[in-house]
Amino acid sequence: MAARPPLVALKDVRLQDGPRPLFDGVDLAVEPRSRAALVGRNGAGKSTLMKVVMGLIEPDSGDRSVQSATRFAYVPQEPIITGETLLDYASSGEAEPWTAEAWLTTFGLDPAKSTQGLSGGETRRAALAKAFAEEPDLLLLDEPTNHLDILAIELLETELISARFALLVVSHDRAFLNRVTDTVHWLEGRRVRTLNKGFVEFDDWAAKTLEEEAESLRRLTKTIERETETFYRSITARRSRNEGRARALQAMRAERAEKMKDVPRELSLGVDSGATSGKLVAEIKGVSKGFDTVASGESRVASDGSAAPTAEQDPSLSPLATRHSPLPARRTLFKNLTTRIMRGDRLGIVGPNGAGKTTLVKTLLGELPPDEGTVRLGANLEPVYLDQSREGLKSDMTLWDALTPGGGDSILVRGVSKHVAAYAKEFLFSEAQLRQPISTLSGGERNRLLLARALAKPANLLVLDEPTNDLDMDTLDKLEELLEGYDGTLILVSHDRDFIDRLATSTLALNGRGEIVETPGGWTDFIRQNPGFLQNSPSPSGEGRPRSGRTGAAEETVSPAPQKKTAKLSYKDARRLEELEKLIETLPATIARHDAALSDPDLYARDPKAFDAAMKAAEKARAELESAEMEWLELEEKKAALAG
Repeated sequence: MAARPPLVALKDVRLQDGPRPLFDGVDLAVEPRSRAALVGRNGAGKSTLMKVVMGLIEPDSGDRSVQSATRFAYVPQEPIITGETLLDYASSGEAEPWTAEAWLTTFGLDPAKSTQGLSGGETRRAALAKAFAEEPDLLLLDEPTNHLDILAIELLETELISARFALLVVSHDRAFLNRVTDTVHWLEGRRVRTLNKGFVEFDDWAAKTLEEEAESLRRLTKTIERETETFYRSITARRSRNEGRARALQAMRAERAEKMKDVPRELSLGVDSGATSGKLVAEIKGVSKGFDTVASGESRVASDGSAAPTAEQDPSLSPLATRHSPLPARRTLFKNLTTRIMRGDRLGIVGPNGAGKTTLVKTLLGELPPDEGTVRLGANLEPVYLDQSREGLKSDMTLWDALTPGGGDSILVRGVSKHVAAYAKEFLFSEAQLRQPISTLSGGERNRLLLARALAKPANLLVLDEPTNDLDMDTLDKLEELLEGYDGTLILVSHDRDFIDRLATSTLALNGRGEIVETPGGWTDFIRQNPGFLQNSPSPSGEGRPRSGRTGAAEETVSPAPQKKTAKLSYKDARRLEELEKLIETLPATIARHDAALSDPDLYARDPKAFDAAMKAAEKARAELESAEMEWLELEEKKAALAG
């Protein structure tokens, strides 16, 4: 049977981006029903190439051919959700409303839910539901597993494997790519090399390819050395002969210089475990942690009255989520946990979004008090905590400011003073980037910046909360090598199954129903020893966990607490509460509008004043939203107190 023509094909595509070409002769073809990975280093141009495939960016030269009537669907790294409800959003393109509704349900979302105040995981699932509902011929996904928990990732894998459309996906998640793909396109050195096998074969193939190219470069270097020696020895030969040799030698040197430009810079990572901690890092006995809701069921506070996680740490805690989702009278995150963390342990923490992983970490570190039980920390602990929320990175600060919060031009790196430019270079940042706002950095660059700040400090206890988000595989490999050789204690929160498998010596799993188990080994060991532990885990906001529409899995329900008769707030407070609710509903759209303007990569160069204005307006709106949410919670607590 004759091979079917590709849905999309690029031939000899070139695209200039600055002084050097981003693509220089790219060939790529996407076959019908194929499931292809597009891999490469951060900054290689993967997202740009996907847009060229879709026709959103016109190349400077080369050909793009598309089969007639081919339908595309695209989920970018940072989707923007519009419309009043999720159903409005999911059916705003080519999808029929009933198809959009079905896919939203499949991905565990309520079609009637407002598009405002969504968590990162909800945003990602809504964008995936919209893309699936449009029934494309080719689906393009850019880092689709970011912000998804492990159950949602496994659901996505299942749906992609059974889908009839072709797939082109950019992802750093090795376990995801191993399961889903049958082809790999490798963007390296401004060209694309293709492996007609799944990603599981990629590492060996890539290593062999790089070895062959390194050998070719070595042979060229040796030839240049021989020709240089011969040229200068024959200086007394005929002038015409020398000119011919000179031209040939110059051409070889130019070829080598061009090849050397494409040799990628290596990330330099180091960590200092500092002073030796006590043998016992933490002893946990009978520890439980949960949250109470007020009688009306409209809000909740931590049982200690003050230590509730923020909405950033647990999206289900946002005022918008709690107002629209009925909550049980009490939600237990985990109960009766007894364990010991010893020096040198590597503890992985896994579970659905909102199950309480970050709260568990802060309880283990003594930052949050337990409701029951005790936490005893060991002696001489020097912890460093890398927070997934990127706390401390403000969009208007520069990379220089972030690395030198105390000012100056040097940074103390594991006890040694280094110039900020030299240290930034170790993390692949150029001098030109040092004075740029952090808002201009990509997700991968921001995560590298967080690593640079965290790894500068001596630490005998490293706590990494979702460290793999947005990092390319080469950076992930370097980070894994660093952590494998680290002789301190490691606590690792991650949805990356391969990362947990490679590093964890034991795994704590929370299922969102208050249950917690500890298993020796990594993710694979946990799943083998605890089958079904994470299944049908309820969402903290009351919505169902993501599940396949074909399984019809039942959801657990919790009856809300009986409501008490409430006393009225004062007229002034009641009016203010209404004003705050309107602000909380409208400000996220304002923030999204400014963020959309800032996402234009050319805005800063084209109009610095407009960029600065948009950035300040976004920061102001975020501050207003945070203030409004805090005031809303205070008034709701006051309302609950009046009730009795």
